[in-house]
Amino acid sequence: MKLNNEGLKSPEWKEKGYKNISYDREALKKNTHDAPIWVHFGAGNIFRGFPARLQEELVEKGLSDKGIIVGEGFDYQIISDIYDKYDNLTLLVTLKANGSIDKRIVGTVTEAYPCAYESTEGWNRFKEIFASPSLQMISFTITEKGYALKNPAGEYFPGYVADFAAGPGKGTMFLSRLTELLLHRYNSGKYPLAVVSMDNCSHNGEKIELAITTIAAEWVKNGLAPQGFSDWLASPSVSFPWSMIDKITPRPDAGVAAMLKKDGYEDTDVVVTDKHTYIASFVNAEECEYLVIEDDFPNGRPALENSGVYFTDRETVNKVEKMKVCTCLNPLHTALAVFGCLLGYTLIADEMKDEDLVKLVKTIGYKEGLPVVVDPGIIEPKHFIDEVVEKRIPNPFMPDTPQRIATDTSQKLSIRFGETIKAYIASPELDVKTLKCIPLVFAAWLRYVMGVDDEGKAFEPSADPLLAYAQEKVKGIKLGDSNPDVGDILSNEKIFGIDLRSIGMDKLVMDYFARMIKAPGAVREVLHETVNA
Repeated sequence: MKLNNEGLKSPEWKEKGYKNISYDREALKKNTHDAPIWVHFGAGNIFRGFPARLQEELVEKGLSDKGIIVGEGFDYQIISDIYDKYDNLTLLVTLKANGSIDKRIVGTVTEAYPCAYESTEGWNRFKEIFASPSLQMISFTITEKGYALKNPAGEYFPGYVADFAAGPGKGTMFLSRLTELLLHRYNSGKYPLAVVSMDNCSHNGEKIELAITTIAAEWVKNGLAPQGFSDWLASPSVSFPWSMIDKITPRPDAGVAAMLKKDGYEDTDVVVTDKHTYIASFVNAEECEYLVIEDDFPNGRPALENSGVYFTDRETVNKVEKMKVCTCLNPLHTALAVFGCLLGYTLIADEMKDEDLVKLVKTIGYKEGLPVVVDPGIIEPKHFIDEVVEKRIPNPFMPDTPQRIATDTSQKLSIRFGETIKAYIASPELDVKTLKCIPLVFAAWLRYVMGVDDEGKAFEPSADPLLAYAQEKVKGIKLGDSNPDVGDILSNEKIFGIDLRSIGMDKLVMDYFARMIKAPGAVREVLHETVNA
């Protein structure tokens, strides 16, 4: 049971309960090569475990005879060590909350290349694809950071400054090379195209649009591209649909690898690339998934509604995104991440065996968040939370960690909690002073950045662009201190979304925090008292 074109011929796949490819993959490759419709940039696990499988279902149902061409603009080692090595195949392992496991091979990726000049074959092929009238969409899972042209201080990154001056053909940054490919499409016939971010961030279509149009405008300003290029990007011929994606595809898990090995599957090695990507021939993923996309495709699109994608208008996409990020999932995850690190947990699923933590996330979701959620109409908010609390977070087969989710927490608090606070303030029926668990999470985050767990042991907080700033505010505070001073951090609207002092919430946050540093075990004590009050 080896994952390559020859290995798929083995009868063992079927005997061991694996779903093998049922279509003519060579015909799929030829059809895709001759008239490509979809290029995806970002070759990691979320793409392999979700969009690639969505297209797989269309091909299996006879609703498409085209696959997906993949480009990687950051970690080229993924292409050589995972895509090339396994003939662009993926083994998708879906771990269900009821304990059952679905194992299937995904074969809809027909070509994969680094999106880099030094990959001559790949770069020439991308130029050929972007010049093709048949191309309908390019999509992305490059993380939110991938769209940033500027640093937190608002200054352009040096790579983009250089690319603005150098122009097409000399791009050092991925988005510069992507914009060059779009310029090539413009020059080849001004063919229509949808540019679709599938990254897990609010207003993702707006982010990719701003990045591309900014690069194009700088080239036009410097005489390196025609004004018509910017005009084309702003025309109805090019769309930047918004989307909301939700599916957990964590790092390859050793337990999953062992299970596959027991079946006789040979390709269980996990690769850690030079850029610290953890990836393998297999992807382990949760069962639950959502993909909602603004239906704006000027050159047509795959019929992905037949594999579970919601196509709707921009306003509804925004409502779904806000529902998930501000109320029904992300705030619960962040609360578990911060408390999980403090209380010594290494798996999110294990936290859902903790009565105090279960009460915490249910209070934040149902009691504090749900009263201000905007119902998007296509997904019922309470049902979404039910699934999160009952199926998704407790799933024992999902090896996700609080330490991973705690990454960049300072960038998340304002959206995941601040929007709820603002909605309370704006509501004539609700009182912001009734919020108890959201301020508790803020206090726990201050306690977390101290880098000392509830037993008094030091730990390394996860990466965060404002970690040094936050640690400076709690510098010198030790367990047992009374009247701790955290300076003006609670007035920082960039972190909390609102000046907590201006609404009087800072007093409750500081009360919680002061109690949490009294002694080892105080975090647990404050948590227990608050959720059981």
